[in-house]
Amino acid sequence: MGTLYLVPTPLGNLSDITLRAIETLKQVDLIACEDTRRTLKLLNHLGIAKPLYSYHAHSSPRKLGALVQALQSRKQVALVSDAGTPGLSDPGTPLVQAAIEANIPVISLPGPCAAITALVGSGLPTDRLFFIGFLPRRAIRAKRVLAVASATEATIVIYESPYRTAETLGWIEEVVGPETPVVIARELTKIHEEYLRGTARGLHERLAASPPLGEIVILFDARGVGTAKTLPEEE
Repeated sequence: MGTLYLVPTPLGNLSDITLRAIETLKQVDLIACEDTRRTLKLLNHLGIAKPLYSYHAHSSPRKLGALVQALQSRKQVALVSDAGTPGLSDPGTPLVQAAIEANIPVISLPGPCAAITALVGSGLPTDRLFFIGFLPRRAIRAKRVLAVASATEATIVIYESPYRTAETLGWIEEVVGPETPVVIARELTKIHEEYLRGTARGLHERLAASPPLGEIVILFDARGVGTAKTLPEEE
C-alpha cells in the first residue's frame, strides 16, 4: 500500500509552509489538488516538480476511485487544498474516508489553518470552538445552523465569501443578537491582513455600506449574549 499525506499549504504568505510539508511534497509520487494552476505556483516557488491530479468538489467518483487505486498500487499521494489544511471545507474528507476503508495509511501534517489562525488572533475566547465552515446558501437553513451553533455557547467560526459577509452579519444580528461580539478576519497572512472588531449590528451596518474584499473568516462569541432560544421554522 501507498500512503495518503494530508499536506497544509500557505493561506497567502508562501513562507508559512513547514519544512515537513516541503519534504513530503518532494517525496510523494503524485499530488492531488483543487486547482492545478494554484498548486503549480507553489511548487515552482519551492523548486519541486511533481505530477498533479485535479481533485475538487465537483470531481466525479471515478477520480476518487483513481486516487484510491494509485494508493493501492503503492503510490505515495499528497492531498493539498488551495490554501490551508485539506479536509476543512474542501473535498478532502471523502478521499480520507475511502483510504481508511481500503486500509490505506493516512498521515495528517500540522500546518496553516484559517480557522485557528483567525481564532487565536481574534481576542475571543479560545477554550470552546464551534466550526461551521461555509453556511448553507438558503437563508432559513443558514439561520437554523446559527441558532444551533449559538446554543453551544462557544466561539463560532464561519468561512464566508466577501459578497455575502454583510448578509451573514445580518443573520447573526437577527438570530443571535445585535450586541453579539463579532470579529472579521480578512486576508489572513497576506499584505492586507486585517481584523475588524465590533458588534453584530455595528459590523453589519459598516460592511453593508462598504463590502469587504478578500478571503473572510467571521467569528462571534455566543456565550450568553442574546443567544437564540428558538430555531427558525423550516420552509
